[in-house]
Amino acid sequence: MTTLFISDLHLEESRPDITDAFLAFLKDRTFGIDRLFILGDFFEAWIGDDERTPLQELVAGALREVGESGTEIFLMHGNRDFLIGEDFCKRASATLLDDPTVVDLYGTPTLLMHGDSLCTADVEYQKFRANMRNPQYQKMILQRPLKDRQTMARQLREISMAKNQGKEESIMDVTPEEVVREMEAHKVQRLIHGHTHRPAIHDLEANGEAARRIVLGDWHSHAWWLTAEAGKEPVLDSYPLP
Repeated sequence: MTTLFISDLHLEESRPDITDAFLAFLKDRTFGIDRLFILGDFFEAWIGDDERTPLQELVAGALREVGESGTEIFLMHGNRDFLIGEDFCKRASATLLDDPTVVDLYGTPTLLMHGDSLCTADVEYQKFRANMRNPQYQKMILQRPLKDRQTMARQLREISMAKNQGKEESIMDVTPEEVVREMEAHKVQRLIHGHTHRPAIHDLEANGEAARRIVLGDWHSHAWWLTAEAGKEPVLDSYPLP
């Protein structure tokens, strides 16, 4: 009985090495396992299910094969791909998850998040996030022509990169108090998230008891994943990309 967690692959055409590593990861590790969770920023950008690039179709097909093997696949929005919709999920045999979501991980209630909402010190980003996650705003975006959305995605990426260069590292990490608040609100002792690109396992206290926050790594230079098995503590692992 095995469940795997990944996040922050940022799949894009300019990084075929990441795509190749992901396809190899699927082939070697995910067929026939219990569940695969992808906790956001799966793609570097997503402007609507109607785009259907060769990369998107390749990835959807590969996931579909995994799903057909009996593995349940779950996908959560990130800050880069929050417009992924039910059409893509259907093609990929995946189920879209709310952020946050609590799952039963072999007897342990576990809170799953992308992680960007935990970075409350970045006030400017949180305002941006609130706008982008507004269903009415998303509907307005998706009604625009495809070319307009492609231009918009490039502009937003450039703006984001420019703003992040001037921010302190601590601002872009999670706020410890917010972590505890979320864990206590959901009455859990374990949290798994991505977003920060700082893979680690942190011990803390929540609900008056020992707790653990597990941060998934991004796939910029290494493939990162978390393995959870019945009766064992989850293990964070990686290998360098070719």
